[in-house]
Amino acid sequence: MATFQKPENALKRAEELINVGQKQAALQALHDLITSKRYRAWQKTLERIMFKYVELCVDMRKGRFAKDGLIQYRIVCQLVNVSSLEEVIKYFIHLSTERAEQARSKAQALEDALDVDDLEADKRPEDLMLSYVSGEKEKDRSDRELVTPWFKFLWETYRTVLEILRNNSKLEALYAMTAHRAFQFCKQYKRTTEFRRLCEIIRNHLINLNKYKDQRDRPDLSSPESLQLYVDTRFEQLKIATELELWQEAFRSVEDIHGLMCMVKKTPKPSLMVIYYAKLTEIFWVAESHLYHAFAWLKLFTLQKTYNKNLTQKDLQLIASSVLLAALAVAPYDHKHGVSHMELENEKERNFRMTSLISFSLDPKRDNREVLTRSSLLSELTAKGIMSCVAQEVKDLYHLLEHEFFPLDLASKVQPLLTKISKLSGKLASASSVPEVQLSQYVPALEKLATLRVLQQASQVYQTMKIEVLSGMIPFCTISVVEKVAVEAVKRNFITMKVDHMKGAVLFSDMDLESDRLRDHLATFSENLNSVRSMIFAPVKKTSKLGDSLPGLAEIVDKEHKRLLARKSIIEKRKEEQERQMLEMEREEESKRLKQQKIVEEAEQKRLASEYTRREEQRIRREIEEREREEAKALLLEAEKRSKKKGKKPVIEGDKVTKQTLIELALTEQLRERQEMEKKLQKLAKTMDYMERAKREEEAPLIEAAYQKRLEEERNLHERDQLQEIELSRQHHTGDLQEKNRLSRMITYKDIFQEKILKQREAEHNRLVTEREERLRGILEARRQERERLRKLLYYLRTEEERLTQLHEEEEARKLEEAERKKREEAERRAKLDEIAEKQRQREREAEEKEKARREALLRRSVEPAARHIEPPPAARPVEASAAPTTGRYVPRFRRETPSAAPPPETDRWGRQDERPPPASDKWRGEDRRPGSFGPRSSTSWTSSRASRGSER
Repeated sequence: MATFQKPENALKRAEELINVGQKQAALQALHDLITSKRYRAWQKTLERIMFKYVELCVDMRKGRFAKDGLIQYRIVCQLVNVSSLEEVIKYFIHLSTERAEQARSKAQALEDALDVDDLEADKRPEDLMLSYVSGEKEKDRSDRELVTPWFKFLWETYRTVLEILRNNSKLEALYAMTAHRAFQFCKQYKRTTEFRRLCEIIRNHLINLNKYKDQRDRPDLSSPESLQLYVDTRFEQLKIATELELWQEAFRSVEDIHGLMCMVKKTPKPSLMVIYYAKLTEIFWVAESHLYHAFAWLKLFTLQKTYNKNLTQKDLQLIASSVLLAALAVAPYDHKHGVSHMELENEKERNFRMTSLISFSLDPKRDNREVLTRSSLLSELTAKGIMSCVAQEVKDLYHLLEHEFFPLDLASKVQPLLTKISKLSGKLASASSVPEVQLSQYVPALEKLATLRVLQQASQVYQTMKIEVLSGMIPFCTISVVEKVAVEAVKRNFITMKVDHMKGAVLFSDMDLESDRLRDHLATFSENLNSVRSMIFAPVKKTSKLGDSLPGLAEIVDKEHKRLLARKSIIEKRKEEQERQMLEMEREEESKRLKQQKIVEEAEQKRLASEYTRREEQRIRREIEEREREEAKALLLEAEKRSKKKGKKPVIEGDKVTKQTLIELALTEQLRERQEMEKKLQKLAKTMDYMERAKREEEAPLIEAAYQKRLEEERNLHERDQLQEIELSRQHHTGDLQEKNRLSRMITYKDIFQEKILKQREAEHNRLVTEREERLRGILEARRQERERLRKLLYYLRTEEERLTQLHEEEEARKLEEAERKKREEAERRAKLDEIAEKQRQREREAEEKEKARREALLRRSVEPAARHIEPPPAARPVEASAAPTTGRYVPRFRRETPSAAPPPETDRWGRQDERPPPASDKWRGEDRRPGSFGPRSSTSWTSSRASRGSER
């Protein structure tokens, strides 16, 4: 590594090495100086050194050296003089572009030179030599040898500069300029692959800009200048993508622009948004997304009408017609009918992306598949007044296809309108983003829509139709196309029809297809089974009384116990399932590890195989080079044999012969032979010129004499023909006079015959007029009678309707009176039942008072003196427990066990007192609940209890 005291010394040393032809050494010397840490301060000499360094890198196509040098120079200039770095980079790009253009022009000139065939040799030496190794054309070989290396280096230059300037706020203008030049390079030379890579590079730069926000000198996208540069770059990318017809990359560019707008939360200028929506219309049309294409046209129309003040009425009419035709081109049925759940979810996500690109804000958590629809689009067009701006042909087409009902001649009425619409086109003078509007692109979609409308309207009118009739109804489509459209419409559940080719008929009906009947058969079967089960096992109503729910407590406890046991078993199963999943996960991880190991082994095998292939290729290449060297020697011997007649021998060593040397030798020989041939041709042309002049001087008087002779012959011939024509005319006139004299005696008979014919025709005419008048009178009389009959029929129907209405009103009045009568009878019956229930309750109260008095008397008789302290007999305890009045209600235990005075003994109907105690086994029943009791409580009938329950309700 050479060291220099001053940078000027390195520059002088590099120039000396260049002068002696050692460019590689000069480049290495300058590279060592630039990458040295001794020269970190910027000075003007370093800029001159970088200019020379860049020149050497371009001459030698050393992209890696150029990148290293520019990175080091950026470190030096970053804080001191950024403009110097800009000048160096511009010079670098200029040199690379200039050398690429020179190589391209040189290849073009070489192609033009080689296009001239040799007049003596059957085959050129270079063609003979290159035919052994390849079958390429001359242009392909020249491009590969001259143009392609320089284009690769130019592409590498753009990549290097973009990588050096990325995400730097001080160099963002130069970054944008480089990106634009790279885009133009891809556009000029149709480099689609490089364009995709360039877009990916710029996209990654923006991603890294948002990812590493703590980077020094990071561009601020909130700044208007920076944002404008980034937005202009993306819009240029979108333009080039559409011009190269890279529609997928164009859509990604649109997403980049939308992401940038969402990132900075700012909307670009209307002129840029017009370009944005114009490109979206092209992208959606190519992608056959007609719905979003129409919405993009709507947005474009709104922007143009709002912000473009120079828009003429004709331009506005063309754009509005495009909007309406794009809306009509959308299929009138739903494309999601019959798709799976996964497809619906994917469609939902896709719709959310598309609507966000068209600036329609949606909620991603909702189901937005039906937000942007054809009907909503047409209603919005009507609401915004676009219908008033469209052309009359487009407006008539819209009313025919959307609002009219002509099943038989709809297509015949639509066809002339489509012909007129296909001729409507024009250039927009004041809308640069949409230079031209072509309405003919919508004609196929409109023909399909017309076909669908004809099928839809025919299915509403007819049940069966011949295929020939249907084909005649749609003149612009063949029957195969109509059938294809019908199949798609039936698939989307738009119409229901069948085509029977054996009978040659089309069947329209409301019947479902077999697939539709089989689609939901399980759900229908389940619903029917549920209805049958509900009829067999009626649902049990919930009880509201505590007494009714007590017997089921044990069953409820049992069910709850079983439910808890089932829950415990479910928890155990879940634990087992979790353990099984853990084992499966471990097993999967082991399988993944083995798979990864297998992949590594396969990669190693591939590497060994590729190494073996590379060695084989090297061996084959060596053999090819040896064979080429031998063939070159043979060609050299042939060149020596051809040059022996000149006495000259090419001075080339046989061991150092190369393909390039032979090409140069062949070109030299060809140029020499061509120059000799040109001299011969010049001499031959001069000789032929003298001979031609001499021949023309000799033949001039002979030509004049022949011309005079021919003129005299033609004059004589003309006079002879004229005399013959006069003689023929005289003869024809004489014959015509004789014929006239012969036919003049028949004029009288001709007049008589003519008058007879005229009289017959007049009589026939009068007869026909009379018959026609009689027929018209008969028709008028029949129509008058028909009107009279219809008038009488209408009068009868009206009177009959009035009679039926009167009968219906009388029936309603009778039913209303009957209902009122039933209500009065029901009220009287309830009043009687209430009176009976009141009497029954009075009797029960009296019986209870008597029972209470009887038990008190019985208790007083049975009680012993307190001083004896004798326990009451066991049979008296149930009486105490049942001392409470038994009214049929539930009595708590603490009430039943409370001691009270014993009621008087019950007297039967013969006046005797019943001193028998109640049975001890029935503790829950009072005396009034015993089945064998004959007291007043037991005499309560079920009718009275039912009446009392009704009154309580």
